[in-house]
Amino acid sequence: MGRQYASILETVGDTPAVRINRLAPPGVNLFVKIEAFNPLGSVKDRLALGVIEDAERTGKLKPGQTVVEATSGNTGIGLAMVCAAKGYPLVLVMAETFSVERRKLMRFLGAKVILSPAASRGTGMAAKAAELAEKHGWFYTRQFTNEANADFHSKTTAVEILDDFPNGSLDYWVTGFGTGGTLKGVARVLAKESPKTKIVVCEPADAPMVSSGMPQERDANGDPTSGHPAWKPHPQQGWSPDFIAKLAGDGVSDNTIDQVLTIENAEAMKWSRELARKEGILVGITSGATFAGALKVAEKAPKGSTILCMLPDTGERYLSTPLFGEVPVDMTEEEIEIMHSTPSAWMVPAST
Repeated sequence: MGRQYASILETVGDTPAVRINRLAPPGVNLFVKIEAFNPLGSVKDRLALGVIEDAERTGKLKPGQTVVEATSGNTGIGLAMVCAAKGYPLVLVMAETFSVERRKLMRFLGAKVILSPAASRGTGMAAKAAELAEKHGWFYTRQFTNEANADFHSKTTAVEILDDFPNGSLDYWVTGFGTGGTLKGVARVLAKESPKTKIVVCEPADAPMVSSGMPQERDANGDPTSGHPAWKPHPQQGWSPDFIAKLAGDGVSDNTIDQVLTIENAEAMKWSRELARKEGILVGITSGATFAGALKVAEKAPKGSTILCMLPDTGERYLSTPLFGEVPVDMTEEEIEIMHSTPSAWMVPAST
């Protein structure tokens, strides 16, 4: 803040850790890392910049080459920003079940959006993106297996956390997972630099893939060969596609995880709304889910513990989802009563 930037891409990262006041249980220090402060509103801005710049350095991405990816929305929006700033055409594959706001944002940023059938789920999206890359010679960013995803989080997100909570002062780090880039990239750094920090992973109760202990079948590239048997559809968009991504699997198998919590959909919705109404923090469904997990940790944590919870994205990405389903468009009875509590010229009925 307070300086000039060469491009929008220089504003990715350096997101704030903010203390929770009204919703925090007594006796603990509860903080949230608000990734909505990234320029396009989510943690996936980091992924997008990391994989594109790595591909440029290694020569995998040529000037003017089309980029393609499968996305639930946030990665696609982040990639659309990066590709717009750098001049790459972008094609995104997204299942038709995800919110329409995401489609419009990606297209507004200049990307082409291919909608895949709901029945094909995350594995179908990824398979279509791979087919398009092979057919047309496009660069497939492979967000679920690309080590540059996790590496960027090790170099940015993890470093920011250590700077904000120095000298081993962070007792718990609570996160969800989608691609696994945040989980793998941050967890390995914390395990080395702040070993007392316990790492807690949250996942939907309707898709307890990690909790189940059942393995994810993969091909030689690390891509899933089928959906995970413990997965069921859930509204926590951006978390837990119908498979465990390779990077997420690595993060779990590296033995850096201390606890896995399952979060009910109703809990996720409730705490997203409560963060907005009690703390003024506007975030999405997965943020509410992670916060629900952090509150579970806080219930059993020793007094004086410090907890940091990741909040992946902004709530504005969910306007057409059940998260906002109870929010009226027209004035409520209470609002009408307030309106009529004082006289105004525009309330006078037209003469008859």
